[in-house]
Amino acid sequence: MMSNDERENTLNQLLVEMDGFGTDLGIIILAATNRPDVLDSALLRPGRFDRQISIDRPDLVGREAIFKVHLGPIKISETLDIHKLAEQTPGFAGADIANVCNEAALIAARKGKAAVDMSDFQDAIDRVIGGLEKKNKIISPEEKEIIAYHEAGHAICGWYLEHAYPLLKVTVVPRGTAALGYAQYTPKEQYLYNTDQLMDQICMTLGGRASEDIFFGKISTGASNDLQQITKIAYSMITVYGMNDKVGNISYYDPNQENVFTKPFSEETGKMIDEEVRKLIDKAYQITKKLLIEKKGDVEKLAKELLKKEVLFKSDVEALIGKRPYEEKRRWIL
Repeated sequence: MMSNDERENTLNQLLVEMDGFGTDLGIIILAATNRPDVLDSALLRPGRFDRQISIDRPDLVGREAIFKVHLGPIKISETLDIHKLAEQTPGFAGADIANVCNEAALIAARKGKAAVDMSDFQDAIDRVIGGLEKKNKIISPEEKEIIAYHEAGHAICGWYLEHAYPLLKVTVVPRGTAALGYAQYTPKEQYLYNTDQLMDQICMTLGGRASEDIFFGKISTGASNDLQQITKIAYSMITVYGMNDKVGNISYYDPNQENVFTKPFSEETGKMIDEEVRKLIDKAYQITKKLLIEKKGDVEKLAKELLKKEVLFKSDVEALIGKRPYEEKRRWIL
């Protein structure tokens, strides 16, 4: 209640201060927020903040331009491909890109290099995404084997699922506070997703757990982050995007958060939503297990190579199991 009262007091004060402006004063008030969904409609009426400019995260062209700005004061290698850097940093804001450039310069300086090259930027992107590398973390051989098969499961699912993002690298080097390994992909600049694409995304995310189940006959706690992601996607498909036959073309998304204390559906509908989410994830898990059983040999090859090298890039995976069977498709243009 306190935070709500405070917000209302702030709103009232803003409205009082903005009241009484004449049209001939020539005053323009600018304001910025990263939570437009919680703005009171009173602030957005004509005469107040009546022009809204949405600034999203930069696209590929924008990221390339931002890289050029931040690379200005840094001595970079002639072979550095700025376009490739922009492709490998989808979803990065300007501050993230500045951070990557600073990290890459520091990494190159520690190695005593005369110029910052692509490998330094790869390390910097890894550090920004996954956290500091922790090679001194003591992991038993048994745990390392489970991690290798878990990450190989993700990578093989991504390799053979048509709508999965293209694989960039897969590693079993621990990073940050929790990540014991990860598979990194290059998401497309895409704004619309259909049911097949979202289903493939869920299947790919379940690949780690399914691989553990197939090769060890038991599952570990390593999939906790994966399960959070797929649960969020599955609930969104059913309650936000109307992608379920039983629930129908209904969205329970509340952009103004007016129903914070009450659900916009009955208990019966709530039970039905939970059942449909379970069915969706169970179906995805069966698809994932079937795929990994078919490609069991490829998972083993990849896991064993990961245990030897710790990091594998797309080219290494191609050398081990052959090229990805799906050509890169253009995104939809409406």
